[in-house]
Amino acid sequence: MKNIYSILLLTIFLASCGEAKKNSVEKVLESNNLETIRAKRSELVNEQDAINEKIKLLDQKISSLDTVQHVPLITTTVAKTETFYHVLELQGNVTTKDLIVITPEYNGILTQVYVKEGQKVSKGQTLAKIDDGGLSQQLSQLKIQADLAKTTFERQKRLWDQNIGSEIQYLQAKSSYESQQEAVSQLQQQISKTIVKAPFSGTIDDVITEKGSVVAAGQTQLMRIVNLSNMYIETEVPERYVSDVVEGKDVTVELPVLNKTIETKIRQAGDVINPANRTFKVEVAVPNNDKSIKPNLTARLKINDYTNEEAILIPQSLISENAEGDQYVYVVTDKDEKGIGKAKRVIIKTGKTQGDIIEVLSGIESGTEIIKEGARSVRDGQSVEVINYNEDTNG
Repeated sequence: MKNIYSILLLTIFLASCGEAKKNSVEKVLESNNLETIRAKRSELVNEQDAINEKIKLLDQKISSLDTVQHVPLITTTVAKTETFYHVLELQGNVTTKDLIVITPEYNGILTQVYVKEGQKVSKGQTLAKIDDGGLSQQLSQLKIQADLAKTTFERQKRLWDQNIGSEIQYLQAKSSYESQQEAVSQLQQQISKTIVKAPFSGTIDDVITEKGSVVAAGQTQLMRIVNLSNMYIETEVPERYVSDVVEGKDVTVELPVLNKTIETKIRQAGDVINPANRTFKVEVAVPNNDKSIKPNLTARLKINDYTNEEAILIPQSLISENAEGDQYVYVVTDKDEKGIGKAKRVIIKTGKTQGDIIEVLSGIESGTEIIKEGARSVRDGQSVEVINYNEDTNG
């Protein structure tokens, strides 16, 4: 009986295998019968739909029975409004308008040098003397003649006031007196050019020409004078910032050599664009009370060219970009008390950057929870679990 049952099962198995082989995809394709092929396809589609429905039921059951859900762990940061100070970083050189090399106004021998290097001088102070070549003697003679012309004119005037003498005598005396006065004045001006005076208060930085040297007007360099009180930094700014970098803007000046930082402002912004490099000049005042800042020092400038008092700032590392060039971030929505929520991809529009921080102009608002760690591994609509919640936007 047992052998008969085994033979029966074997017969059924071989029959089913033969039927399966008869109805296999390969046999259907070999039949080249369109109706048969279409029937087989419909059969397979129905089988696939049935299997998918069964899988869905199984997933639902697993989800209801599984108390520990396996969702990605992420950290987040909350967007909030902050004041955003954007700065333009440039390099410039320290200089001063009170730095000149003094040259003589008169040809001759440098007879005296009254100052030495490092000496402080006042505006108008005599620094040196050039031999006048006999002009002083000529001046003395002219003064004598001028005194005589003055006396003659005064006497003639008294007579004329008494209606004594002729008008022509009075006019001749007056003309002679005025002519002598003019000659004296001109010679005095010429002699004054032999005296070298300080054009402004400052310090004698270098005495270039020594006493006894022959000097030429406008050519020979006598000495260099500098005033370190009126210092400023000059730099060139690209023309695209012409409406943002203006007089009065805040500037942070860093002097690396002195390890010094100064807070100051733009005191002058140029109105002309240099066609050669498309820049305009800017002057930044530099207070120098301790006289430690010297001309030609290199300075780094951070100019505040843009301020947004209600900006949303996020780290640039949180932003991704799709194939169309749109920037986006992942945010968390529908978060429950256990920290489980949904990841949502949000397209954003960004503004200016400062370091690793970027300004978000649209797409997210204050209070939005943005995914930080784990943002690269989540998908839109995926369940996520928030851990180590952080309120610091830039953290």
